[in-house]
Amino acid sequence: MQNEQTSRKATAKLTSIIQQLEQSWEDAVDQKKALEESCKSKCTKPYVEYKQCVKRVDSDDSGQKHCTGQYFDYWSCVDKCVAPKLFQELK
Repeated sequence: MQNEQTSRKATAKLTSIIQQLEQSWEDAVDQKKALEESCKSKCTKPYVEYKQCVKRVDSDDSGQKHCTGQYFDYWSCVDKCVAPKLFQELK
């Protein structure tokens, strides 16, 4: 009988802990997205270059041109800005 009560208490405790963990995961906020938004304004030059490329490519009928380089330049700039701030948040 006592083993059964101990087992029930342990199960109830584990259930409570699991519920708390699930709630904390639901409440978690992705800091990276917010940091990316704050860093985008610091990367206007690569963004403008990317947008200009997109306009040029849109008028190209051959389908051979692309803006991959400009796209990665822009996101590299954003990532360089975000990285130190993000790792500071993770500490």
